[in-house]
This record gives sequence, structure tokens and C-alpha cells, in this order.
Amino acid sequence: MRRKLNLPLPPPEPRAFNEQQLADRWGLSTRTLQNWRRMSLGPVYLKLGNRVSYRIEDIQRYERDALRRGSGEPLHAGGAR
Repeated sequence: MRRKLNLPLPPPEPRAFNEQQLADRWGLSTRTLQNWRRMSLGPVYLKLGNRVSYRIEDIQRYERDALRRGSGEPLHAGGAR
């Protein structure tokens, strides 16, 4: 008979990340994210007052779009996913 392990589940991923959380996720500085926003780079974001948030679905979409093959070709180019 097998024993059932009662390991704790990892916490669910948040629905939105603040600037520091996204910088930590990607190993970037918050300054880099600020510069990207100023240059209209990076994932779309929500700004309410002085607060900047990044929705998880937008982060994941940006990460998918950033996937590359060895040649630098986007992974989704040519129909391969």
C-alpha cells in the first residue's frame, strides 16, 4: 500500500505583479522596467495613480512571444509552437 504524502501546495500565482515582483521574476532591476515603460517596451501594464501593475496573462503572453530558437527566430514563426 502506498503512503499519501501531505506536501504543502505552492502558493497560487498572483493575478497581477507589482513592479518589484516582476523585476524579481525576471532577474531585472525595477529601473529596467521603468525604462521599458518609458520606451513602450515590455509587457502592457496597468497604471492607477502611482501604482503600476502587470497582469499575469500579459506577463505570460510577453514571455511566450519572447521565446526564440537558436537562430534568434521567434519560436511562433513558421507555425511551430
